[in-house]
Amino acid sequence: MRSSISTLRVRYAETDKMGVVYYANYLVWFEVARADLLRSLGWTYREMEHAGVSLPVIEAHCEYHRPARYDDEIEVRTEGRMLSPVRIEFQYKVFRRDDQVLTASGRTVHAALDPHGRPCRLPERIREVFAS
Repeated sequence: MRSSISTLRVRYAETDKMGVVYYANYLVWFEVARADLLRSLGWTYREMEHAGVSLPVIEAHCEYHRPARYDDEIEVRTEGRMLSPVRIEFQYKVFRRDDQVLTASGRTVHAALDPHGRPCRLPERIREVFAS
């Protein structure tokens, strides 16, 4: 699987009343990490959209293991793989950087859509990268 590591710092606005990261922010971090992975492979979401392909999330899952808190530096380790010519899956593991504790893990599944919102094949260069 192709992989990347994204480093983020927990902002105060991302925490809840108890001082831990609010659960929905992990999905935002997954998006950041997914975009970083594609960029590291030489193609951005913007370029893909200009080529007429969008990748909406059709499934999302996140498990919360340990809390992350304000000002923690975190790493989101992301891997991607092809599920079919029109679907791609990304898997994520979120670690606190200072002690390497796993705070959350999850996955998202995406379908390739054309400009009219109909399923289409993923671009060849994406299929080649994630199929290998």
